[in-house]
Amino acid sequence: MTRFIERHPAWALIVILAVAVLLWLIFAVWPPGLEEAIGRKKVFLNAVLNGVTLGGLYFLVASGFTLIFGLMRNVNLAHGSLYLFGGYVGYIVSSATGSWILSFIVAFIVVALIGILLQIVVFRRMEGQDLRQTMVTIGLSIVFADLMLWAFGGDFYQIQTPNWLIGPVEIPLVTAVRSSGEAIYLQYPLVRLVIFLASVVIGIGMWLALNRTRIGMIIRAGVDDRDILAATGVRIQLVFVLVFALGAGLAGIAGVVGGTFSSLSPGEDTRFLLASLVVVIVGGMGSIPGAALGALIIGLAEQLGSVYIPTYAIVVTFLIMVLVLALRPQGLLARR
Repeated sequence: MTRFIERHPAWALIVILAVAVLLWLIFAVWPPGLEEAIGRKKVFLNAVLNGVTLGGLYFLVASGFTLIFGLMRNVNLAHGSLYLFGGYVGYIVSSATGSWILSFIVAFIVVALIGILLQIVVFRRMEGQDLRQTMVTIGLSIVFADLMLWAFGGDFYQIQTPNWLIGPVEIPLVTAVRSSGEAIYLQYPLVRLVIFLASVVIGIGMWLALNRTRIGMIIRAGVDDRDILAATGVRIQLVFVLVFALGAGLAGIAGVVGGTFSSLSPGEDTRFLLASLVVVIVGGMGSIPGAALGALIIGLAEQLGSVYIPTYAIVVTFLIMVLVLALRPQGLLARR
């Protein structure tokens, strides 16, 4: 980022000013004229928090994608199918057992096992063949989509939020001030905040595992020069299988989160695959902090755009991607 600021000081200044304005809009008490111009502050704050929590969901999907694509150089365009299948598995488990937590565990294990099969049967036979991997995984995603449509139909499914997470919680963000001078604080769904905090914990844990542990060192060394690492006696293929399983399992967890946030339906696999691609491009391949930053930016752009410029909301997302590709093609926080 320091190099980016040195090379593009004007854009860096624009970004800093935009962040400062956003923080002022969030924490300051709006004057009446501002509310008349852009609407109520409560609507704005809800859009910002929806964007942040949506960014947490995008991060869960994209972090698995960046592990598989950015670190291992495996082009897995069936990643969205793993997300949707994980959501369906979570729905079945939560409906059968009534346990929301158990749905995460089962979805992670089942989708991780599918990831292991994909790595052994598909990707191990096509190492370094990016185009072949792309075409095969596109075909697999179409097959998976048809199988899920056959099994679950075209209905919408929603995973039931547990009772202890139902309802709003008061957040210390002022939405308005009464004539008596009493501040009105924002209320926001507790489940979204808990899931966002869980995604933060998962992100920190992944970063620490990749950068502060022996297994993380082995993974990074295997990506850079697997032949030398294999010569030291490390079973590099086993390491890659475990990494692929982790990336796929995270997609399964994200599916349960997405089913709790909104709903599960045909087409969600494509949507979240595209979101993962955009997040990885913006944040930088192979970078966990980059995936987090990219997910936050895209989540905020989608939600603020849908509130204030709904006709062009999707355009904003791709404009951000184009700007990043033009100014910093490797991504904002790409691995060195």
